[in-house]
Amino acid sequence: MTKADLLLSSHHVFTGLQDEPIPAAIAVTNNIITAIGTKEELQDCIGENTKVYDMEDELILPGFHDFHMHIMMGSIMEKESVSLFNTKSAAEVAEMVAGFAEKRPGDDWIIGIGWDHTSWDQKELPHRRVLDSYIADRPVLLFNAEVHYAWINSKAMEVIQLTEENPNPEYGEIGKDEYGQVTGILFEHAMGYATDYAYQMSKEERVQLLQGFLNETAKFGITSVNDLYGAKIAPNQLEDIELFSEFEQDGRLTTRIHFSPELRNDLKEAQQLHAKYHSPCLSLSGLKQFIDGVVTGHTAFLLEPYLDSSETRGGTTQSPEKIKAIVKQADKQGFQIRFHAIGNAAVRLALDAFEEARGENGSRDSRHVIEHVEVLHPDDIYRFKELGVIASFQPYHIGLMESQAYTSRISEQQQPLYYPIKTVSDTGAKIAFGTDFPVVSLNPMNGIYHAITREDLSRNPWEKGEGISLAQALKNYTSVPAYGSFREKELGTLEVGKLADIVVLNKNLFAIPTKEILQTEVKLTIMDGKVIFENQSVPTV
Repeated sequence: MTKADLLLSSHHVFTGLQDEPIPAAIAVTNNIITAIGTKEELQDCIGENTKVYDMEDELILPGFHDFHMHIMMGSIMEKESVSLFNTKSAAEVAEMVAGFAEKRPGDDWIIGIGWDHTSWDQKELPHRRVLDSYIADRPVLLFNAEVHYAWINSKAMEVIQLTEENPNPEYGEIGKDEYGQVTGILFEHAMGYATDYAYQMSKEERVQLLQGFLNETAKFGITSVNDLYGAKIAPNQLEDIELFSEFEQDGRLTTRIHFSPELRNDLKEAQQLHAKYHSPCLSLSGLKQFIDGVVTGHTAFLLEPYLDSSETRGGTTQSPEKIKAIVKQADKQGFQIRFHAIGNAAVRLALDAFEEARGENGSRDSRHVIEHVEVLHPDDIYRFKELGVIASFQPYHIGLMESQAYTSRISEQQQPLYYPIKTVSDTGAKIAFGTDFPVVSLNPMNGIYHAITREDLSRNPWEKGEGISLAQALKNYTSVPAYGSFREKELGTLEVGKLADIVVLNKNLFAIPTKEILQTEVKLTIMDGKVIFENQSVPTV
């Protein structure tokens, strides 16, 4: 028997093939799982150079796979911005931003993320005058918690030369008051007026951000991610991909990156990227585009008008006819298409577009994806399974705000199903989990916890019947994202012949109270057969 480079064993191994962990040992040679069996059966795999990890009661499982995130934008927010989550007023936000700015005198722009007016005592959008009273000498750009609208100060307006005369973008709006004056709120693509200036970074800064990101994914046991583009506010995607490639060539890319650039009318660039990047660690897996926005900004596309803004039901980034046309074209060329669709009308439009593409181009293993699916109409429940469409949820978003942020805006006449994870899963459709980093933390434990408990910001269960089992949550964070990336033969489960992407947790999630999931930490992360993170200081429970 071939001697292994690594041998791991535990009383609790979740392979992803069953719903409960089993006692097992795993042998890894080079970057492949070469044997799985009992500790006794694998004794012959141990050689003088074999590194043996006897994890006893700790949980071994496949490496986590975050199916929806934004690497460089998230890294900027994580390392170079002020966190504004859980603030209670515009003044509190402004005061925190001013304090942050004092500690970073060299920053040209002050960037923040996380404010949410729906959880403030006064549930109104803020005004630039509040920011001006705390910080007036440097431009400020503060993203809302959902990163679909932002708040800027007057200095930012001066730097980007934004006035009442600037036109609204094709999708988005420059917020104005009753006198026609700019308020400092930029909705959707209007944020691009500011981000074009704020994201200017040197190559050295970008290298540091990427290395910081890889350190974090290793710490959280994330061995694969799907990096999505398609937003006008994101950093330059081609520069990002080139940097990822440099890291891969240098042996520093310790997380597999499956990227999805923007879906456009012209597919030439996407075809070139697909031909150039197709390694086990860096590959194009699909194309991404937005259909709508978010509920709290009244930009999510609904079937009926908003309760608190009856003049609108949101809208689409392009006309439905254009959306369907680009889907048919990209589908014909064999691309997977991933649509951001939050409102029930947006989800229906995405499903309609996929159905029409199948009718015109023929049925194939397309594995198209709808991102978020935060509001679903009952008539569309079974269409995911029927069309082979993956529903991509970010369960920690359930805890991002109070349920009233949605229920006060969407009428019960629409029969809304909110974050209907179990409902869609019960049809046999594929469900994949991610974070939408930087909207929430990279830590998979948060998403797993909220997928089970359905707790909102106030820790009240929201649509509790949509909670799922621990085993299903783990599969949605491992094997289904691998399937959604066309990598299920290599990744997602612990099986002989698959790539050795493995994580060890300090607690057996199947034997602890659900609330302790949030305190669970990673002890060991293995990616491509190499130990990339090891924390001996984490206690075993």
